[in-house]
Amino acid sequence: MAEFVRYPDPRLTAKAVPRSIDAALRGTAERLVAAASEVQAYGLAAAHIGEIEPLVVISVAAETAQRDYQVLFNPEIIAAAESSQAGPEGSVSMPGIEAPIERPVWVDVAYDTVDGERITTRFEGFVARCALHEIEQMNGIFFLSRLSRLKRDTAIRKFQKLGRTQ
Repeated sequence: MAEFVRYPDPRLTAKAVPRSIDAALRGTAERLVAAASEVQAYGLAAAHIGEIEPLVVISVAAETAQRDYQVLFNPEIIAAAESSQAGPEGSVSMPGIEAPIERPVWVDVAYDTVDGERITTRFEGFVARCALHEIEQMNGIFFLSRLSRLKRDTAIRKFQKLGRTQ
């Protein structure tokens, strides 16, 4: 069973630094895909499994029952829609907590493939939301920071009441 880093672990606010793809980073990617598959996550950043690495996995078929994970090495947002939509977001690092977050309806992401090729892909709708959420996490931005102070404090208190901080 995958063990996930729990809020407020400082690794959740650590920023990963872009680097070349090697055997160690590929190994992290394999562990990340396995962890995401185990819990049927829509996406994960390496910080969720305790590794501060520049990679995320997202389910490119996010709204279906079957997850098909894509690994994005060294991802960066290069463009985003001006129009946005609010939608529920949560984290394996804070189970039981969800909050509405406003996100662009599409996003262009440049990233390296496992073979080191740099490509750009446009993600739309829910998949764009997942990509943005996980890339922000990779950059040390936990989803709670997107909330107002009141909503953030409320979410933290609820999480503490659930007793899931350990």
